[in-house]
Amino acid sequence: MANPRNRTRLILWSLLALLLGSALLAAFWPRPVLVDLGTVTRGPLTVTIDEEGRTRVHDVYVVSTPVAGRLLRVQAIAGDAVEQGRPVAHMRPTNPDALDIRTREQATAAVAAAQAALKVAEAEVNAADADAELAASEYDRSQTLAARGTISTAALDRARSETRAATARLETAKAAVSMREAELANARAQLISFDDLGLAAAVAGNAASDIALVAPVSGRILRVLQQSETILPAGAAVLEIGDIAGDLEVTVELISSDAVQVGLGDRVIIDDWGGATPLAGEVTRIAPLGVTKTSALGVEEQRVGVTVRFVGDAEARAALGHGYRVVVRIVTWENAEALRVPQSALFRNAEGWAAFRVEGGRAVQVPVTLGPGNDTAAEVRSGLSDGDTVVLYPAADMMDGARIAPRTSD
Repeated sequence: MANPRNRTRLILWSLLALLLGSALLAAFWPRPVLVDLGTVTRGPLTVTIDEEGRTRVHDVYVVSTPVAGRLLRVQAIAGDAVEQGRPVAHMRPTNPDALDIRTREQATAAVAAAQAALKVAEAEVNAADADAELAASEYDRSQTLAARGTISTAALDRARSETRAATARLETAKAAVSMREAELANARAQLISFDDLGLAAAVAGNAASDIALVAPVSGRILRVLQQSETILPAGAAVLEIGDIAGDLEVTVELISSDAVQVGLGDRVIIDDWGGATPLAGEVTRIAPLGVTKTSALGVEEQRVGVTVRFVGDAEARAALGHGYRVVVRIVTWENAEALRVPQSALFRNAEGWAAFRVEGGRAVQVPVTLGPGNDTAAEVRSGLSDGDTVVLYPAADMMDGARIAPRTSD
């Protein structure tokens, strides 16, 4: 008969071995892989080309100086509303230049010579006036004598001719005085310098009044290029004016490989501009010339300029101005009833694409044929059906038929 103590020891060791085996079996038994799951759905899918853009006024008008002169301080500031034809700034003729000693002495001598010539001309007027009076008296006397028959008709004609000649010489002398006066005024003008402002104003008369610079169109001032009073040459830019409300557009530079996918009239979504809802637009111009630009990473890229026009209610974009940053999303493809699969469920398999479809708690690898897609979803053309559950972010070592379980957030 067996020893009871040995029997008890055998039972205990058997139980211990059973527990150890169960623990090892539980430890090494394959467990399902925890995964995130997604669903294949049917609905709208839009493919866009996204790029940062800048707003701008299409037609910017520059108000410039019509003549060289002194611009008065511009009181208007950027953002002020202006009306077409109304003054936005004023300027005055340029002050005279300073004269060096030699030029001033030459001008002084010219003034003295002009004064002397004027005196000579005035003296000639006096002499011509006396001759004209004498000739007129002689003619009157000749008429009286001719009426009495004392002198001949020829003598009367000579007296008449002498009177006319004397009158003509008087008119010539007076014209010479006017010419000498003009020469004197010109000589005095050569003496005007920047410290003779009173004399300059007296000589200029009405020409010294302000010259108004008027707005060419109604709109708002975009920039004030010259704020302070200064001397400017003719054609210098002073202000920039544009119609922000009715002439605003967006410019964006696309990589050339993206630009070839864009067409005139394509729908555009203008987002991330600061408003509550995106704005609508359409492509109006694609530049025919690509320009080489260097990216922030130092990579040279060929960029193509694309212009986008706003469509819809202008009140929705009233807060936008000239030179604001926006994000432009140009729609290149869209389908209202596309079969969509999340991009995170797709992975490359040989020459095509594949996904793991959930069937009976296992991940079954299926090849899929894809259509256009965006950053979040792609169109499925074959391989998956509406309502299928797929594994999101599958691990690189996940095998076909692997047991899976949905991940739950704690």
